[in-house]
Amino acid sequence: MTSEEIDIAFQEAVERINSHTEPFPADFLLRLYAYFKKATNNYERPSSRTPIINAFKTNALFQIQGITEDQAKQTYIELVNNYFLYRK
Repeated sequence: MTSEEIDIAFQEAVERINSHTEPFPADFLLRLYAYFKKATNNYERPSSRTPIINAFKTNALFQIQGITEDQAKQTYIELVNNYFLYRK
């Protein structure tokens, strides 16, 4: 995939997640959060009011620190596609 194709597929995956109305599993949301932040080059600190949630988010970001933005986008796309493919 070209970088432009990755960007388009990433935006489609984001829209798919944002339009979904049922709750997602917490571990899935953390992975989406980390890959989205990395893919969009957003390095703002987690802003939850609950310190433990901020700790989980920070840990998720720390775990993917060695990948590129395009790799993060591709992984985000794969996570979304697999979720909707295998969900009940």
